[in-house]
Amino acid sequence: QVQLTESGGGSVQSGGSLRLSCAASGFTASHECMGWFRQVPGKEREGVAIIFDDGNIILGDDVKRRFTISQDKTKNTVDLQMSDLDPEDTGMYYCAAGRSCTPYYNTDGGRRQLGVYGIDNWGKGIQVTISS
Repeated sequence: QVQLTESGGGSVQSGGSLRLSCAASGFTASHECMGWFRQVPGKEREGVAIIFDDGNIILGDDVKRRFTISQDKTKNTVDLQMSDLDPEDTGMYYCAAGRSCTPYYNTDGGRRQLGVYGIDNWGKGIQVTISS
């Protein structure tokens, strides 16, 4: 049984940094992608950062200059380094993994939202709160 366990969330002030980590266990097949999604109450879950098995990375438009994602395949971990945090970054952050991943974008009011088809597994989520 695949388990994705998030850690590192919490509360910081605007402009601060946080590092989220996801530990994966129970993989019985290779996963093409792993990554992080974010959800706020009343809104759909959207992609923040995705890393593929070949090393390619996709970042959401809102975080491109502030967040980075990295993966340690030997430890089955995926980390999200978040810098210059803004209250708009507040939400539940979920680790995710998929065996066959296809990224896509939805446009909502002129803003692009990242999604991924093919996510098979989700973590329980971890809260990140940014205060102004």
